[in-house]
Amino acid sequence: MTSRFDVVIIGGGNAGFGVSAIAHDAGKSIAFIEMLDFGGTCPNRGCTPKKVLVAAAHALHEIELAPVHGIEVGKPKLDWGKLIDREKDLIAAIPENMHDVAEKRGTVFRGRAKFTGPNQVDVDGTVIEGDNIVIATGSKPRPLPIPGAELMITSDDVLSERRQPDEVVFIGGGVIAMEFSHVYARAGTRVTILEALPQLLPRMDADAVAAIRGETERLGVTVKTGVTVQEIAKSNGKLKVSYQHDGGDQETVADRVVNGAGRIANVDGLDLDAGNVKHDGIRVEVDEYLRSTSNPSVWVAGDALVHSAQLSPVATYEGRIVGHNIVNGPTEKPDYAANPSAVYTVPALSTVGLTEKEAGEQGLKVKVTTSDMAGWFSTRTYAETVAWSKVLVDEASDKIVGAHMVGHQGEELIHLFALAMRHGIAASDLKASPFAFPTFSADMKSLI
Repeated sequence: MTSRFDVVIIGGGNAGFGVSAIAHDAGKSIAFIEMLDFGGTCPNRGCTPKKVLVAAAHALHEIELAPVHGIEVGKPKLDWGKLIDREKDLIAAIPENMHDVAEKRGTVFRGRAKFTGPNQVDVDGTVIEGDNIVIATGSKPRPLPIPGAELMITSDDVLSERRQPDEVVFIGGGVIAMEFSHVYARAGTRVTILEALPQLLPRMDADAVAAIRGETERLGVTVKTGVTVQEIAKSNGKLKVSYQHDGGDQETVADRVVNGAGRIANVDGLDLDAGNVKHDGIRVEVDEYLRSTSNPSVWVAGDALVHSAQLSPVATYEGRIVGHNIVNGPTEKPDYAANPSAVYTVPALSTVGLTEKEAGEQGLKVKVTTSDMAGWFSTRTYAETVAWSKVLVDEASDKIVGAHMVGHQGEELIHLFALAMRHGIAASDLKASPFAFPTFSADMKSLI
């Protein structure tokens, strides 16, 4: 028996729920297909549970700074098992709650979906047809072609293991490695990051990355870039990582080796060819409206896209655009210019808009204001260990085109820059605006 729907959504994460919110309000019949847990990676295995660990790292950081304020405390000890239990407890209700929302909006199918035609998918033997099919399958850890790669764990495991390792090696210096290294290091784990490229966090502003790298190394994390990992092997109950760096062969031993090389679109199991969906194995080719270039009935949103940032709010944003285009026809295009994001190290690296390199590549003439705020009164008041910013203003329009911060509560302050960019507020108007004082936000006018 075949069931038919106006919209078939493959994936029960943020992108899929973004689509369903619009389609449901428009009275469309919806099929939700999910093989794991509703909510997807972010609330169950990503940003939400990770932030619980980051909050613990913040507490340890504040304890480290306590003597500056005249507060004497003993040496803290983190009970890793209790922290993981707390994390699991906080997110326990999410899959069921999201499943309930999915059932209110449509019909839920559990299992793995595969295309069997341009407008048809099979879910473990159940055939579902859709006038529109949305690929919202999220992402998965990037596989690494390293001998012994099967010995690595992923961020999923870091969020589940109740035993704190003594030594950890991250292969790759992306967001996962940076965030978890700050948690591990403050908890007393010896951490090494091995990155193949010359720069950690390669898509971010080089100077901002240099600032957070310095803080990362201050914590005792060993950071090596330009590394070629040759092998991971078992060695006396531990794992030995062999690699080349600075022209020589080196090795390090750890309890755990973590794949920190980022994530890729989770589309390889969909049999895209059967759906006449053009792809290269990872990238589904879409037009400016997020619709497949080869099959106009198929749309893509969220981490299953590869041209946009793998961020939960971006996935929801793209899902709502796809929902709008399904309901009203292809009229809405995504605009990523003012989407803020943060790497939740402690302190965080926050960013929005263009990097200085990107502005140059686009031929923009920008005023660049770089601020090392180490000596500022607000920084010293809170004993910040690093406080740094770079703001780019287009000289022709007086509009902010990029902002990058480390510390200084930048993970909150970055939203003021993003709002200014999205709504076209001139840099000079921001500088002239009153702010409550003394606050970190009051420093904004001095950052531009």
